[in-house]
Parts: sequence; C-alpha cells; structure tokens
Amino acid sequence: MNRTLVILKPDAVERGLVGEIVGRLEAKGLRLVAGQLRTVDEATAARHYEEHQGKPFYPELLSFITRSPSMVLVVEGPADTWRIVRTLMGPTDPAEAPPGTIRGDLGTVMTENLVHGSDSAQSAAREIAIFFPDLA
Repeated sequence: MNRTLVILKPDAVERGLVGEIVGRLEAKGLRLVAGQLRTVDEATAARHYEEHQGKPFYPELLSFITRSPSMVLVVEGPADTWRIVRTLMGPTDPAEAPPGTIRGDLGTVMTENLVHGSDSAQSAAREIAIFFPDLA
C-alpha cells in the first residue's frame, strides 16, 4: 500500500466539511491510517511550506494554515495514492476546478482552497515525517 498526507485546512474545519471530504476519500477506496485535529504551529508550517519561502504569498499562507485547527490525515491506497488524492481535490483555484472535485464542489476562493495533498511520493514521505514522525 502507498501513503500520502492530506490536510483539511482551517476553512474546511470552520465550514464543517471534514466529514464530507473524508467521505469522498473513503468512497474512492482510500483508507485512513492516521488523523489528528490540530492547530498547526508556525515552526511546523514553515517546515511544511519551506519550498514557498521567499514567495510573495508565503506570509499569507502561514497565517492561513496556523489560524485555527486543521484535520491532518495520512491516507493509504494503491500505487500513486498521492495522484488519486490530487485528482479528487481538483485544481488549486476553485473557479477552475471541475464539478465532482472537492474544490470544484465546495471551494470558493483560491487562497482558502480547503485541502492540501502531497504532490509526489517524495513530498508525501517528507510531509508525513513532519506531521506523523512515528509513521515515517
């Protein structure tokens, strides 16, 4: 089995969409391995988003992910589980995300796009180690 990290961001938790989004992951056949409702601290957020340091949107990104609790998950499935999750999520901009995707059906603005999913197997391993070091 293959694993990836999924974060249901503060806007998803605030809007009461955790069950809806987890249901979509499970309906696709993915299995929850670990989950934790937590407010991401700045140090963890900085490690998670290190590739974005220095970009104009970086401060806003950190402010958003640390503002209130997120549901952080590890999901398991077949090869390239990360790719399956990314397809379920849809494009980053909800205005461009097709119906049937999480962002297309539930998202409203690009800066608050409900969910994060690792963008490669390597990113999944790195991100799981940040949030769930016992699983790494």
